Amino acid sequence: MKKTILTGIRPTGNLHLGHYFGACKTWLTLQDNYDFFLEIADVQALTDNFHQPDKINKSVYELTSDLLSIGIDPEKVHIFIQSQIPEIAELTVFYSNLVTMSRLYRNPTVKNEIAQKKAIFGSSGESVTYGFVGYPVSQTADITAFDGELVPVGEDQLPLIEQCREIVRKFNSIYGSTLKEPEPLLSKNPRIKGLDGNEKMGKSLGNAIYLIDTEEQVKEKIMSAVTDPNKIRKDDTANPDVCMVYYYHKIIDNPNLETVCQECKMGQRGCVACKKELIERMNEFLDPIRKKKEYYRNHPEEVKQILDNGTKIAKEKAQETIKKVKTSMKINY
Repeated sequence: MKKTILTGIRPTGNLHLGHYFGACKTWLTLQDNYDFFLEIADVQALTDNFHQPDKINKSVYELTSDLLSIGIDPEKVHIFIQSQIPEIAELTVFYSNLVTMSRLYRNPTVKNEIAQKKAIFGSSGESVTYGFVGYPVSQTADITAFDGELVPVGEDQLPLIEQCREIVRKFNSIYGSTLKEPEPLLSKNPRIKGLDGNEKMGKSLGNAIYLIDTEEQVKEKIMSAVTDPNKIRKDDTANPDVCMVYYYHKIIDNPNLETVCQECKMGQRGCVACKKELIERMNEFLDPIRKKKEYYRNHPEEVKQILDNGTKIAKEKAQETIKKVKTSMKINY
């Protein structure tokens, strides 16, 4: 039997290059060999977007069509909506008794995300909601609801998986062997940098190229990308390793990469010419995705049917799990 993979993505906007190269590209290689559940995590998105329900609702369908446009195959991957699986919420309540608040606050991923929110929004610790701090508990419910054995993650997410494993072990030690202890499937892809050189590409930072950006939007964004600040004139030598234009040439596997690098180092290539080549290569990369996206935007009923089918399968699996859990907890009245 195939092992089960559970992964998820928050519906807070369209996919950008950071999503694609940081996670989605890996999913495409995994979908043939695993029983793959892909969660559209709308409940989790509401932890810090609870005041924008319309945004989340719209993004569920936009994000799903993005995933289909990059090649996620609904015949191989069960794409489902988190909020439509009430068993996940039920498991979250049960697991919340097995972890202390102090342990949640010590989770490095939670601590880092709280710090980022304070830096961006200037909020105090008192403004952080229970739902936000309790994300590791709800993520444990996400994973165990589907007997997830492998969870694709980046290094920054490893503490979340470790906390999930702790909760599973605690549950099994109290109620008997019931839940599978998941293993992280560490992504080989690094976090993708933004156009401004920031270590993270993100919507809130305004430094992202989206997979559905038009040719003109791609051009405008790349022309503003950060290059080597020491290269003042066209013929100045430069260091491609500090240039975001060269960075994106590498990411999209420009077959002309070696020439780009050498000409940059020798002062034989100006930044404008280099950006124009990247614009052309980037649009060649994005064109097939944009065409598929247009198809799904014109056929929203297909997207809805795919979500309905995936959610039905996910719900059946989660119902099996909640039955086992309640039996072990002796609350199967």
